[in-house]
Amino acid sequence: MRAFIAVDITPATIDKISTALEPLKSRLNGLRWVTPSNIHLTLKFLGNVDEKKISAIGEALADTLHPFQRFTINAKGLGVFPSIKKPRVLWVGLDGNELTTLAAAVDSALAPLGFSRDEKIFTPHLTVGRWRQTERFDAEFEQELRNWRHYEFGATLVNEVILFESVLQPAGAIYHRLKVVTLKTDRVS
Repeated sequence: MRAFIAVDITPATIDKISTALEPLKSRLNGLRWVTPSNIHLTLKFLGNVDEKKISAIGEALADTLHPFQRFTINAKGLGVFPSIKKPRVLWVGLDGNELTTLAAAVDSALAPLGFSRDEKIFTPHLTVGRWRQTERFDAEFEQELRNWRHYEFGATLVNEVILFESVLQPAGAIYHRLKVVTLKTDRVS
């Protein structure tokens, strides 16, 4: 099965992203928009995984993430990967220092299970659209993108990390929760 590890984003933040970006839909030709219910922060994409490994993945995540406290992240700004000259992905940025630490912990937890460590620098973002072909943008769109740099879409309390199965369908992927690791509250018991 195809699997990935992610953090869900609050519905209020997803709604604000969808509403704010609605005017761009008619202007960005060739962009395949991500269904709002599928917008999430991917911590690690696992690819095809043997079903027999799911339990071990869940245990490794629980053991490693047990000491992590819940924390808040902010969805802020809009940009493209890999560059404005050759955009393939439209994204909303995420800030929160803990995200990089959390992603590194997930990466470390899964290395003993045979999953390669990520070589790319972790860049926290929410993919909101993908171009099938590289688009060319004019200077006007480049300026508009700069104007979105500080736009605040909302905050999300990160209180769990989820192992998802991704089932590819013609209309888009469907995600199923396989394992959930709850992060600690800041209360001492």
